[in-house]
Amino acid sequence: MPSHVSADRPAAQPPGRGSVEALISQTRRLKGDVDAVRRDTRSPGSDSEERWQRALYDLALHQLNDLDEHLAQLRDGPAPLPAGAEAAEPARPAPPAPGSLLSRVGSAEWNLLTDEASWSGELYRILGHDPAAPALTLDELPALVLDEDRPRLTTMVTDCLVDAKPIDGEFRVLRPDGNVRTVHMMGEPVLDGDGSTASMWAVLRDVSELRLSQRTVRETRDSVQRHRRRAETEQRLAVELQEAVLPPGRGALRLPRRGPCSLDVAARHLPSGPGTLLGGDWYDALELPDGGTLLSVGDLTGHGVAVASGMTMLLGAVRGMAMAGTQPGQLMSLLNRLLDATVQPALGSAVCCRYHPATRTLTWAQAGHPAPLLFRGGTGCALSAPDGVLLGVTSGAGYGQAEVTLEPGDLLLLHTDGVVPGHSGADSLGALLGLAPRFGAARTAQDCVRAVVEEFGESEREDEACVLVAKVGD
Repeated sequence: MPSHVSADRPAAQPPGRGSVEALISQTRRLKGDVDAVRRDTRSPGSDSEERWQRALYDLALHQLNDLDEHLAQLRDGPAPLPAGAEAAEPARPAPPAPGSLLSRVGSAEWNLLTDEASWSGELYRILGHDPAAPALTLDELPALVLDEDRPRLTTMVTDCLVDAKPIDGEFRVLRPDGNVRTVHMMGEPVLDGDGSTASMWAVLRDVSELRLSQRTVRETRDSVQRHRRRAETEQRLAVELQEAVLPPGRGALRLPRRGPCSLDVAARHLPSGPGTLLGGDWYDALELPDGGTLLSVGDLTGHGVAVASGMTMLLGAVRGMAMAGTQPGQLMSLLNRLLDATVQPALGSAVCCRYHPATRTLTWAQAGHPAPLLFRGGTGCALSAPDGVLLGVTSGAGYGQAEVTLEPGDLLLLHTDGVVPGHSGADSLGALLGLAPRFGAARTAQDCVRAVVEEFGESEREDEACVLVAKVGD
């Protein structure tokens, strides 16, 4: 390409080979670091946020690879012309290796005085033009461009030639093979010695893969944001459903309201840690028409609005059947049939107790749930559980029923899994029974619930939980 004076400044001297080598070394070290982080963060999961992160790493590597190749071009300089080429058409460098990023960067010069065009070999490949054919002139170039992008190209070229504005923009070309490529063009007018525009020089880069990567990142980011907004909406709806149906969790109840041997009842919903959806845990305490009291806790598997809605349905069924006089064992059988008949299969566990204050008798049944804990005289134990499988496991399951006579001052603790963070089964039972001395010194059921919260925390757990305490009055 002949030497010209740029329209806005004289041509700068090329950087020294050593300084470019240093830049190449730094770029390659950075590429290695980014690639190492990308490999460490790759996982087989399909979570949308993980896909977004991987796309960002891939995009960063893509851009660093481009920078590496451009610096190599700058270091090596233009390819030497073969002997005799001065009298023939402009020399074109040998094609890069297949897949090389060099094939995505080409250059061109359009001589305005002779209306001749000179393209590099890379530009022929970018535009899919036959290397044996003459390069297209500025008037012919728009024929390759998509109709909707032609005005943009025309404006850029006109501004460059008329107003000496640098070209910096993109357009799409339709190659003869039917492929559409996105090309980024940077150029400027070149002036002759008299200050007149002699030609226009440009570098054209195929940025199709880069734009595809950016679009993928953008679409994935938008998908993550939509997923996050949907999750936040579902969480809010689930919380509102739970708050609408559960009894107040930070106060105390006396059930039944009148008469001796009533129960002092307190309960608390213990939420899971931040970033997790609400589950299907519930607790309930209800005065019944015959003067008795219903106590129940349960857990429907899963998380989100659908589970909160299912929990609301189950709790409503428990209340309705208990008010109608259904005994705990039969109540569990009917709940199992209800879950079995729902459109969306679900599993649940529950314990249901019916307390008769006149005789201080507790009748109860369970469905795959931890048994109530009875604290008396400074010690505690789990009640012997009657037969009962998880709700929704099998059709027609039968559920046993047990009775225990309570004494004034006795304390019952009902809970769902997860009350003791990181523990379940015997470990969780042992931790709860270890609170017996504190329960013995507590004056109210609310004090006992407070002791559970102080001992095991209110929100630092993987899954939510519920705890209900009932203390028998004199």
